Amino acid sequence: MAAATPPAAISPEPPAAGRRWRANATYPEPPQEGPAAKLEKFIDAMIATGQTGQIFGEHGIGKTSTFVSYVPKRYPGTGLVVLPAANLAPDDLLINAPVRDERSGELALRQLVMRQLTPGTPFVLLVDDSLQAGNTVQSQLMQMACNWTLGEYDLRELGCVGVFLTDNESLAETSVRRSDLAILDRMVTLRLSANDTAWRYALAARFPDWDLREVFRQWAALDPHLRGLLSPRTLQHVLDCARAGFPLAWGLPLHNGRRLALVETGAEGAGGAPGRDRTDEVLDAIAAAVGAANPATVTDPVRRILRAAAAHRWAVLLQGPPGCGKTEIAKQVAREETGREPVYFSLPVTNVEDLCVPVPTADGALEAMLARSLLDPEPKVLIWDEYNRPKDKATYAKLMEITQEWTLAGRELPGLRAQVALQNPPYHLGRKMLVSSNNVAQASRFTVSYEVRPEDIPANEWLISTYGETAETVLEWWKNDIDDEGRDWVTKRTLERLIKLHRAGMPLEQGLIYLGDGEYAPVPLSGLEARLAERPQIGLAELAADLAGWQARLAAAVETSAEGTNDTDLVHQVFSNAEVSQLERHLDVVARLLPHLPPKLRATYLVGQAQARQRFWITALARMGELAAAPAYSLSSASPSPSTSSSSSSSSSSS
Repeated sequence: MAAATPPAAISPEPPAAGRRWRANATYPEPPQEGPAAKLEKFIDAMIATGQTGQIFGEHGIGKTSTFVSYVPKRYPGTGLVVLPAANLAPDDLLINAPVRDERSGELALRQLVMRQLTPGTPFVLLVDDSLQAGNTVQSQLMQMACNWTLGEYDLRELGCVGVFLTDNESLAETSVRRSDLAILDRMVTLRLSANDTAWRYALAARFPDWDLREVFRQWAALDPHLRGLLSPRTLQHVLDCARAGFPLAWGLPLHNGRRLALVETGAEGAGGAPGRDRTDEVLDAIAAAVGAANPATVTDPVRRILRAAAAHRWAVLLQGPPGCGKTEIAKQVAREETGREPVYFSLPVTNVEDLCVPVPTADGALEAMLARSLLDPEPKVLIWDEYNRPKDKATYAKLMEITQEWTLAGRELPGLRAQVALQNPPYHLGRKMLVSSNNVAQASRFTVSYEVRPEDIPANEWLISTYGETAETVLEWWKNDIDDEGRDWVTKRTLERLIKLHRAGMPLEQGLIYLGDGEYAPVPLSGLEARLAERPQIGLAELAADLAGWQARLAAAVETSAEGTNDTDLVHQVFSNAEVSQLERHLDVVARLLPHLPPKLRATYLVGQAQARQRFWITALARMGELAAAPAYSLSSASPSPSTSSSSSSSSSSS
């Protein structure tokens, strides 16, 4: 391959020309050069002198993104080759392969180098997360860093004009520390803080209509420990959540299953008792600074998070107990948003080699061959199931490239609209789950990290639509007959097993979670067995069967007390626990009983409810008004007339 232009001939644009400035609410005028240009000046110096640059700095301060934005603008015609070291295997960079010699016609061994290192134009080589690589790759990086060579290849002849290695040197986030003097003596090292990169300018450009100067002031006023926790990357996620109307806390990462808290160091330092928890105070102040709300939660949170991920091209993490329906709802929303099945990988059976492998090409290079499902140009959502149960411990580090940079082996993934990682918490119901730990650098890759509760996923409607009356009976037992601890043990997956066992005439106990040594989950099944044996219970069907009687009871309850009686509470409980599909089937029954419930109970059906429930109750209240105004309305009107049913349908559709 012909030698590329030597480093001395690369003509950088002047700093002012290298930045294409667009005014925004934070910086109406171009900002003056300041400390944020420190990394950029270091890049210029290393390229000008032909030396290897080693850059250390905390995660999330914009090291890699500075290279991505600065190099192409400062050096027109010069590309940036990013090698995520965590993804590199020993045979990815260089391999010997049999190649037929053009002169003799015999097969001979020839060294093949990875395609990214032969772009055909001048390039800057950035080895990202360089301390995440294994020992063999570290030795290969030594040759690249010291001599700008790799095997028999001279990187300068391939077009390389600069070599840089970046990472956080903290052992809490990496597995090794670079200590070999043979390597260290060949590099110029820069240690960065968050004030040495242009992350403020990047955030201002990301949110051009928000004046972020007050946010930056609040961040700078935090002590160094809190600034480290609320890294610029995490701050971006917090602002993304504010823009989407989500609780800002969802932008804080889940570190080893627990939400990162902004807690000050104690009086005795980091090793002493923890200091004050300032999470709510800091997040509320950020929300106020940009004029956004900071709600405690939102209705239908899981679906809204998944839809926002597809709309904004986010990577999100959903952590929840087993059997609550995380995987199924993620697949369902992915189908709704893209019209296609998601690209699904379960990490216990997935290696990075299953996604991408280097293969020799005819022109003497190693080409990264990606899995077929990743190359489909159609819109797609990537689902990483059992994310914290990887096949090997290194997989966490190897997935950092795709979750942060949205590339694999440096290649863009066409049509990728969202990534969804699904995992279980480290502990559930007092029992330890066999999951891996992560570090903050890995955890902070996700825009939203949400702890899923079983009630967040509307699996009940699916059970009813699939299994009919049996599912309704089992759900009535689950909602009314067992306590909160019992409901934790009976997941939606367990409910489905109980339904199937009942249909097959099998003992129900066998459907509970088996804990070993003859012990099943501590959930009493007598109430469920009674319901399935058709012993009298009160639900919507029973209210409909004796509508006139229940109207009379509720009317008498109103006369007895403004708060109602036990009959009032029972009907209210039936309404509250019923699924939307059940309520819709008994719309007239609900509308005829509603006038006899205290107003404060009727209000609970609208406040804080999911959209589908709110729509139903608006329809039911409108129907209540229609029935009250109708001449034929009376306590004995147990069955709606045909005209009434027609009116109900039109009311529901217009709502």
